Amino acid sequence: MSADPIICNKQEKVWTLTLNRPDKANMLNIEMLQILKAIFAAALQERELRALILTGAGERVFCSGSEVDESTRRAHIQNVLWDEVGEALNTLPLLTIALINGHCIGRAMTLMLGCDIRVSVPQARFSYPVLQNGTLPGAQDMDRLRALIGPGRSSALLLGGQRIHGERALNWGLVDYVVERPALTNLAATLSLVATQSEGEHLATIKRLCRGS
Repeated sequence: MSADPIICNKQEKVWTLTLNRPDKANMLNIEMLQILKAIFAAALQERELRALILTGAGERVFCSGSEVDESTRRAHIQNVLWDEVGEALNTLPLLTIALINGHCIGRAMTLMLGCDIRVSVPQARFSYPVLQNGTLPGAQDMDRLRALIGPGRSSALLLGGQRIHGERALNWGLVDYVVERPALTNLAATLSLVATQSEGEHLATIKRLCRGS
C-alpha cells in the first residue's frame, strides 16, 4: 500500500479516501487534517464528482481520533483543523459514505457523523470519551449525534463513557448498515450508484432536504 498518510483513489464520479496510518491506529495528525481539508476543498471544484467514500486502512481501526500533542499551540491548531474538516465534510454537496472498517474513537466521530450514510463492520466499537479526556466534542458533532440517536443515548456515549459495538450502533441509529468486511466495498458501490447517475444540483438539493437544512 502507498506510504501516503491519506490515499485518494479517484474513479470516474467517486472518490475513495483511505486513512493510511494503520501502525498508529489511523490516528490523525495536523498533516493529515490539512490534507483532508485540501481534498474536500478540491472536491467542491469537481463538477462531475457525485460521491465521496471515507474509510481506514487495516482490519482493526477506522480511526482512533486525534494525535495527542503536548504543545498547547499545536493542540489548538489541531482542534481548529478538526472543526474545519468537519464543517467541510458536512457541507459537501455530494453523497458521502463512511465505511467503518474498525473501531471509531474520539474525534473520529467527526468524520463518521459528517457523512450521509454510515456502514460498519460488526467488530467495530464506537466511543467518544470527551469526559474522560477533559475535552469537548466537535463543533457540529452534538447536533448530528442528537439528531441520529437522541439526547439519552448521546449522554450514554459522552457522559456515561459507553463503548458500543456495531450491532448496537445499528439499533441506536448511529450507523445505517452493518455488514461483514468483504461486503463493504460492494455496498458502497451500490449506495452510490444512483448519485453517480444524477445531476449535481439536484443531488445537492436532495441532500439538503435529507439533512433538514
